[in-house]
Amino acid sequence: MATRTALVTGANGELGRAISEQLAAAGLQVVVAAREREVADQVAAGIGAGARAVAMDVTDPDSVRRAVDAAGPVDVLVNNAGVLLDAGSRPVTADLGAVAQEFAVNALGAWRVAQAVLPGMLSRRWGRVVNISSGTGSFAFGLFPSAPGYSASKTALNAVTVLLAKDTEGTGVLVNAINPGQLRSRMRPQGKRLPEEAAVDVANLVALPDDGPTGTFFRAGGQVMAW
Repeated sequence: MATRTALVTGANGELGRAISEQLAAAGLQVVVAAREREVADQVAAGIGAGARAVAMDVTDPDSVRRAVDAAGPVDVLVNNAGVLLDAGSRPVTADLGAVAQEFAVNALGAWRVAQAVLPGMLSRRWGRVVNISSGTGSFAFGLFPSAPGYSASKTALNAVTVLLAKDTEGTGVLVNAINPGQLRSRMRPQGKRLPEEAAVDVANLVALPDDGPTGTFFRAGGQVMAW
């Protein structure tokens, strides 16, 4: 892994920072992305180990292009950037402007960054894409009507995961999603699981063998979830 470069979006959040630290500890060259360059610089400085920083707004195609160009060849993408804007709302009265923003970041943003790095992965015949999803996006686990836009956007992210996995099957590129569980964070201060624990699960997906699963939804501890 010492020759591999990992790009982590939303690296300024608790989970993004923990994932970046875990991947750096595993020997990857980590590029941390946040909307503000100064914030990304702070995260990279805290990680050390040669971590680099880029500014990236996943909703802005030009910003994504500039960030990916600055990162150089990306072997591992962790789509961690995400927003929760409609907690406590109801599907029948949800603010669709907030819902649209959740889709723009959580689903389309991840798709946009994946499109930017996948051509290089395909040309090198190796790559790992890990999309940070949620149990609220699983029909089997149960969609969450008290955050309808967030839930639906994570369902869409799961669909993007499957579509990209099918399109890259047999190429050496693996595309998977993971439900990190109810993490203790600014988004959910009452969460019981530490971001550092979830970061280990993400790192395990990055380290999957070439014949490992693709288009799969994982949960804590590496267990497979139903879509």
